[in-house]
Amino acid sequence: MNKKIPVAILGANGSVGQRFIQLLEGHPWFEVRCLTGSDRSIGKPYKETCHWILPEKMPDAVRNMVIKENEAAGKECVVAFSAMPADQAKAVEPLLAAQGLAVVSNASAHRMDADVPILLPEVNPEHTALVNIQTANKKQKGFIVTNPNCTSTGLTVSLKPLLDTFGIKQVIAVSLQALSGAGYPGVASLDIIDNVVPFIKGEEEKVESEPLKMLGCFVQNQIQKANFVISAHTNRVAVTDGHTVCVSIKCDSSIKPEDAVEVMRSYQCPEISRELPSSPWPVIQVMDEVDRPQPRLDRAVGNGMTTIVGRVRVDPIMGLKYVVLSHNTIRGAAGGAIYNAELLVQQKLVG
Repeated sequence: MNKKIPVAILGANGSVGQRFIQLLEGHPWFEVRCLTGSDRSIGKPYKETCHWILPEKMPDAVRNMVIKENEAAGKECVVAFSAMPADQAKAVEPLLAAQGLAVVSNASAHRMDADVPILLPEVNPEHTALVNIQTANKKQKGFIVTNPNCTSTGLTVSLKPLLDTFGIKQVIAVSLQALSGAGYPGVASLDIIDNVVPFIKGEEEKVESEPLKMLGCFVQNQIQKANFVISAHTNRVAVTDGHTVCVSIKCDSSIKPEDAVEVMRSYQCPEISRELPSSPWPVIQVMDEVDRPQPRLDRAVGNGMTTIVGRVRVDPIMGLKYVVLSHNTIRGAAGGAIYNAELLVQQKLVG
């Protein structure tokens, strides 16, 4: 690409906004031109308004960049990466799309809108067909695409090859979700030290609904959701990064663990998503060790974009069970949104 695409980061001060900045440094296709934030930070240099929490250094390119209002993104950029809270994103994202921006969102506000795709390029790149329907419905050039909830991400990637090969009837998913998923400052230390919090507002509903949309088929200008049911239990645990999910599955026919391992290990991205700058390799890494995956040891596999599976074994009730791990702020948030934007460029929906 001869000229980089100018992009904005909405909600740049938050933990996901910081991850966007870190991952976009030196990106071959995108260049950060605009940072937006709250009213109290507008007009100030980023280095003065941001409490940087990542271990990686704040990139020099953004240190003196002045925080602007959200509307400025439409004047300077082609793509807006949204790291805004859902309540703010609900109103702001459609306004920016109406200005002509491609809004690539990490927020949940519009995920279940009928004409908004929830994208995982290694799973459903064809769902970007909704973009043309959305722009026609709204009579505008701009649009919104979303990435899924960070717990739904690794779960859905792991389910895709099993659904394609064996069919799925039922899924039970029990999550152990990292603290970074709650944003900064997150969960109070006295609530999480020596503890597991067995409730995360809105999470179970997202995990039970979003994979069905992502794994559905694009039929007659709409998504026909996958025909199985998910029961989810979501829990917050004292882990910094990396969401773990314990999964039990009932398939359409009996399935041996070694057969499940084979189809997951051999799964590849659809061709259009295979060689993008953020494409995971491998898509799914299946570990043989009896005590893996573990967040601290395995969340960085594939630069945080790979889905890691382990402990694939017989479930005496459902038939098959395993553990899946995904880096929640990279694959499940900022990195996933960047991958989605790369797909839009590849499909010539952005450029």
